[in-house]
Amino acid sequence: MFEIVDSPFEPDPYYQQARAAAPHAGALVMFTGLVRDLYQADQGEQITHLELEHYPGMTESICESIIADAMQRFEISYVQVVHRVGKILANEHIVLVLVAASHRRAAFDAAQYIMDFLKTDAPFWKKEVGARGAHWLGLKRKDQQAAERWRALSTNSGSSHDKQ
Repeated sequence: MFEIVDSPFEPDPYYQQARAAAPHAGALVMFTGLVRDLYQADQGEQITHLELEHYPGMTESICESIIADAMQRFEISYVQVVHRVGKILANEHIVLVLVAASHRRAAFDAAQYIMDFLKTDAPFWKKEVGARGAHWLGLKRKDQQAAERWRALSTNSGSSHDKQ
């Protein structure tokens, strides 16, 4: 399940929904990403907010594909991803990934897999705004390497993200 929201959200209701949807799960991993309050370039000055844009229609399709690939690749019983767009203030939630599984390893791996591909493949664009003005953030090399690690682990699984 994937949802784009343009207003602040709290993870607790989503967590409760996951508990109800996967009552027999032995593990529930919840990752929340927050907007940093410092510029990423030098970590010295504060930002006020991010402006996050996306490509409607394409964003949903790609994110749903990432989730479907994770469900096929890992033994998981439930996934929920929520992603903010628009103006997001410092310290607000920007993304939530919830994964339920019988065992912790599958839940942790699936959550990390989903985040790694959201960072590299989903058409989101972030602009930091603060004391130094505004500037667009690019894709980080470490994020590319994380996605490449998943691709290299299993080129035979048949998922679209493994074969890119």
